[in-house]
Formats: sequence, structure tokens, C-alpha cells
Amino acid sequence: MDKVVQSAVEAVADIPDGATLAVGGFGLCGIPSVLIHALLDSGVTDLEVISNNCGVDDWGLGLLLQAGRIRRIVASYVGENKEFARQYLAGELEVELTPQGTLAERLRAGGSGIAAFYTRTGVGTLVAAGGLPWRYSADGSVLVSSPPKPVETFTVRGESHEFVREEAITADYALVRAARGDRHGNLVFHASARNFNPLCAAAGAVTIAEVEELVPVGSLDPDAIHLPGIVVDRVVALSPAEAADKRIERRTVS
Repeated sequence: MDKVVQSAVEAVADIPDGATLAVGGFGLCGIPSVLIHALLDSGVTDLEVISNNCGVDDWGLGLLLQAGRIRRIVASYVGENKEFARQYLAGELEVELTPQGTLAERLRAGGSGIAAFYTRTGVGTLVAAGGLPWRYSADGSVLVSSPPKPVETFTVRGESHEFVREEAITADYALVRAARGDRHGNLVFHASARNFNPLCAAAGAVTIAEVEELVPVGSLDPDAIHLPGIVVDRVVALSPAEAADKRIERRTVS
């Protein structure tokens, strides 16, 4: 039951080239930055990443991107990372842009064993019809585009609407960050760090969590646990310095 490993390096040591990773966080909030650094140092490459975004140019997943370690990313947002946009437009990176709510539900479905679901989001657009550029060639032409998705009509509350079918997402590994956790892998997330972290954790076949504070087993109120330990395979306890090393994505002052 004790899932604590001694270091982030040990925790990610078996992640191979070509692995698919679901990575928690939103912007720079709640990202597993220590595990990402360990992954960078490991030299692993050819990764497919599922995450809300790809960090910024010098922090988070942006570090793996700068090093050329990411082959493909499924994300909702590009805006804060210039290298992300450059690689995508240059044909160096395959990008599946997905509506944010749909991405969250695809991860939740994957973690719940649900193969697919229907949503109104994207009906009447290229999300449903296909043709979204996933990868460009060096000359700027579209090399790979999204396929069309099944669309069906359902009646909800007496009204008929079209719905597009979206497939669930699962990953070989999930990397997440929690504010507190115990040795059994029970996790508590702080505020908005709770958005994508639990979803990514459940979608991973092997889930690795870095925790800012490791607490004794039994000290967490069961009603306060956001993610049960059955979902988590490895726990890395951060040092106080690692836990405090957080970046602000965009500082606004008045």
C-alpha cells in the first residue's frame, strides 16, 4: 500500500520513448513541474501529451517542447507558448486542438471506462465535419487533418438537436500535482488545481503524483479527499523548496 518513491527521477524512470502522457494542471497552475523536469533529464522523447495547454516557453511542458521531446499534443489552448505555435505552424509538431470542456470530458470518460459520448459542442463546425489542421508540412500546406466524426440527432427535454460523438482519452502514464497526499496515494488538490489533475490521473494506466505535503495515512478526512488512492500508483514527496517553486503565468498589477 505504500506508494511513495524516493525521487521524481525514480518515479519516471520506466517511461519509454513514444509514451502517451496525460499531464494535469491549467496554465501553470497545478502542473507537475518536478516530474516534468525529471522527465526532461531522463532524455525520453517522441512523446504524445494530453494536457490543457503546453506551459510557457521556459516552464512546465514548454521545457519538453523546447527540447524537441514532444511529437504530438492534444490540447485546448496554445496562446501563452510562442514555441508551441512556431513548431505547429512549421510542421514540427502535430496538434489536436480540442474544445476545453470536451477535452475534460474525454479524459473523464477514459478514466471511467466509457468509450465515447455525445455532445453538442462542435456541431456544425470543423470539429464535427473534419478538416482541422493537425499537422502542417514545411511549405505550409496541411499534411494531416482531423477526420469527420459521427453526428446523430437526439431529443432532450422535448427538443431535437444534433450531437457529435467524441471518443474517450486514455494514456500510458499520468503526471499530476497535489497539495497534500498520503502514502496510500489519496490526494487533495488546492483550488483550481483540481480542474484537470483528477481527470488526467484517472485516465492514466500508471499515475504518478507529486505532492507538496506528504501527510500520515488516516489524517485526511475521507470527505475531503478529491482523488482516492486506488487511482494513484506512485507518490513523490516534494521538498519545501520544490513545493514553493511556482511560476505566475501572467502577472497583472494595478
